[in-house]
Amino acid sequence: MTQSFDDVEFVVRTIAQTAVDNEKAFGDLDSVVGDGDFGFSLARGFEIVLADWDGYDRSDIGTFLQKVAMAITSRIGGTSGPIWGTAFLRAATVSKGKDTLTGEEAVAMLRAAIEGIKARGNADVGDKTLLDALVPMTDTIESGVQAGTDSDDIVAAAAVSAREAADATVTMQAMRGRAAYTGERSIGSPDPGAVAVAVILERLAPAWPDRPRG
Repeated sequence: MTQSFDDVEFVVRTIAQTAVDNEKAFGDLDSVVGDGDFGFSLARGFEIVLADWDGYDRSDIGTFLQKVAMAITSRIGGTSGPIWGTAFLRAATVSKGKDTLTGEEAVAMLRAAIEGIKARGNADVGDKTLLDALVPMTDTIESGVQAGTDSDDIVAAAAVSAREAADATVTMQAMRGRAAYTGERSIGSPDPGAVAVAVILERLAPAWPDRPRG
């Protein structure tokens, strides 16, 4: 499975548009036990990404992702900016100098993003963060790549995995972020970051088979 530069752009643009389109929904989720600014912060940052889309340096995949990371870090407030910016920056490091990606390299980018999020947020799986959806999603993608599965089926399976994992955060107690201050009150609602991962994949999966190809 080889992914082109066009595929990377399609994924990033889908992430950005989904964040903008779901500003209220993500904010409402965050307001249950957080400060309610997750949807707003994410949307404002990715609005900038979309507005500056045509001007990003596309010398290679890594450079493109690095520019996106810089935009996110500088424009998204709260903890979301550093977390999401770090994810893109770590992925950029793995893809530096590349114009195409093998399935294994795509997985390596996701693993690098995960490790960056863990380090930046001092969090891990089970702490009720976006990692609780991102890690199972990546595991699913890696299994598909190793099995030689078609990319359409891999993305579809990843969306299912992300949704199941996001739903599972309902029973967890938040250990990181503002929600952690609410203690056991954080149990009973899903983590907004994990839900965002699921919603992004659910937007990406049906569109992936018909994505633009250069």
